[in-house]
Amino acid sequence: MAQDSALESAEARFAHAMEKLVARESFGEVLALAAGNAVALMRLGSDVADLAVRNLRIAGRRDVVALSRQLARTEDKLERVLQEVEALQDELRVQRKKKP
Repeated sequence: MAQDSALESAEARFAHAMEKLVARESFGEVLALAAGNAVALMRLGSDVADLAVRNLRIAGRRDVVALSRQLARTEDKLERVLQEVEALQDELRVQRKKKP
């Protein structure tokens, strides 16, 4: 029982002290500064990660998309070249058949 009473008393004193702390205007300012610092640290971390990826020369999403587009264009060009080669082969077969 005595422990419960002491615990409740300590809890009540702590709650009262926290209420007084939070009620001050300076608490809001400190909280806002801390939040701003946390956001700034997250942004710095993100920038560091981007620089690390860039310096390691690992392909990023933009690089992969650009390579994908280039590959698609190259495949299209190769397909057109293949069609032309097949058409020329057909013409050559026709010309060889005409010559005795």
